[in-house]
Amino acid sequence: MNMISDEGLRICESHVREAKSRFPGAVREVKWLCDDQVVLDVVPERAPDVIEHLYYGRGGWLSVVVGNDERPINDAFAVYYVLSMEEADPGYCMVRVEVPKDTGEFYSASHRVPAVVWGEREVQDLFGLTALGIVDNRNLVLPDDWPQGLYPLRKDTMDYRYRPQPTTDVENYEFLKDTGDRETTVIPMGPLHITSDEPGHFRLFVEGEQIIDADYRMFYVHRGMEKCAESRMNYDAVPFLAERICGICGFAHSVAYAESIEHAQGIEIPLRAQFIRSIVLETERLHSHLLNLGLVCHFTGFDTGFHHMFRVREKSMDLAEMLTGARKTYGLNLIGGVRRDILAEQKVSTFRYLDEMRSEVANLVDELLSTPNFIDRTAGVGILDRKVARDYSPVGPTVRGSGFARDARWCHPFDGYKSLRREAVTAGSCDVKGRTLVRIGEFMDSLDIISELLENAPAGPVLNENWTYEPHRFAVGWTEAPRGEDVHWSMIGNNQKCYRWRAKASTYSNWPALRYMFRGNTISDAAMIVGSLDPCYSCTERVTVVDVKKRKQQVLTQRQLEDYCRDRRHTPLEY
Repeated sequence: MNMISDEGLRICESHVREAKSRFPGAVREVKWLCDDQVVLDVVPERAPDVIEHLYYGRGGWLSVVVGNDERPINDAFAVYYVLSMEEADPGYCMVRVEVPKDTGEFYSASHRVPAVVWGEREVQDLFGLTALGIVDNRNLVLPDDWPQGLYPLRKDTMDYRYRPQPTTDVENYEFLKDTGDRETTVIPMGPLHITSDEPGHFRLFVEGEQIIDADYRMFYVHRGMEKCAESRMNYDAVPFLAERICGICGFAHSVAYAESIEHAQGIEIPLRAQFIRSIVLETERLHSHLLNLGLVCHFTGFDTGFHHMFRVREKSMDLAEMLTGARKTYGLNLIGGVRRDILAEQKVSTFRYLDEMRSEVANLVDELLSTPNFIDRTAGVGILDRKVARDYSPVGPTVRGSGFARDARWCHPFDGYKSLRREAVTAGSCDVKGRTLVRIGEFMDSLDIISELLENAPAGPVLNENWTYEPHRFAVGWTEAPRGEDVHWSMIGNNQKCYRWRAKASTYSNWPALRYMFRGNTISDAAMIVGSLDPCYSCTERVTVVDVKKRKQQVLTQRQLEDYCRDRRHTPLEY
């Protein structure tokens, strides 16, 4: 695997020693990917024990579950459970389970750690492996009519360009309910619904107006980005695809992917580039939180506030365009740094934008919080119980609204955040109101963070191109996107290609707990509860391009995609 061996005390060393001591013989090998990332290669039958201990016993949280077809490398599959250790000795611990290619079976940890169930279901779908004892054996990503025996992310799967022919005309997905002996009525929401801009199929099991339980299905717009990157793109072109995962937090995904490669390859990022990345990440947070706060105004009947929030949001978009050249902050990241610097006159203009937004948003927030309907519609609604949150590892304002100070900027400081001393914004009410207050606090905090980073950004280069490519090394990169922690797990091959790329968006971590947030509320609360996650369906489901003016669509080649990202002389396209 060509990883850096452990020869001394490292971050996460205490977790490794504890696991080896508590489960003798379970850990076969320990190797560090970089200073703060370690892999524990675990005996398959002991993996659930080790994962449960690191998760509950050592203060870990699940970041992502990654499947990998390593047959061309070591004649086996592998499943990686990436745990974010956030208490003593913080860092990232990965539990690696080797899966024999002949059986394709591994032991599920879902009965020990509920948070892993979506990841294990996805591994079953995309790699054809079998998680023995998994608590939910339904498809997650693949539709019900997907042909048997076709597993998209296996290395021996042919590069198909079109969706296979359906095998059935009838949907046979089973929606689960835990309603006991109570007689309930099924209220469907979606796959297309007036309260949502994207498709998701929700089933509410209600008694009168009261929601007793709920279930839902996503992945209606799965775009196959990981397969595209692995089969068609060079590893250094993937940042331009990663930022298309989400229209709101594209830069966060681009940074997370770039830093996964940089961590794996040991690339030193110029300090000024690190500050610029953090400044742009906070600019994304500004316009994302203003969007959600505007929608909160709308959902609570304060439409005047909605319009004013979006009016102020335009200033954050103007700021993004000034700093990056595009309102959507596209095309800025490269492996090793960034493409453009922040000039002196842009710095002055940034301070002006920040002052204007600080004043205007403060007034709008005062009006929102003094609106009686806001309290009535948000207080006590959509409770995310702290135990449920601990079991399912949600991220961002969703978990911070339940009192957990989980924020990758401060739990695992990176880039310019390493120079700051701050704490996560939290609320203890566990409801829609709490999640809204967290976003308000973070918006105001982001204004100060951008100011401080601009004032203290050092001079110097913004790109490092002096490093050596080593194949089959891997690592994770992370960012704290507006919705929460984005994690990218990347391994590059020996042909300048991306061997395996797993892009985990923050909403992916927040969906599993939603079922419990629905319970005990009314049907009229459902849209508000979903909105309080600030969900992004498409970024959960990780390119066709539509030219709105010409009303045409086209599929871009790799070269065209790179050209559109780098050369602004092309006709702009709406994505």
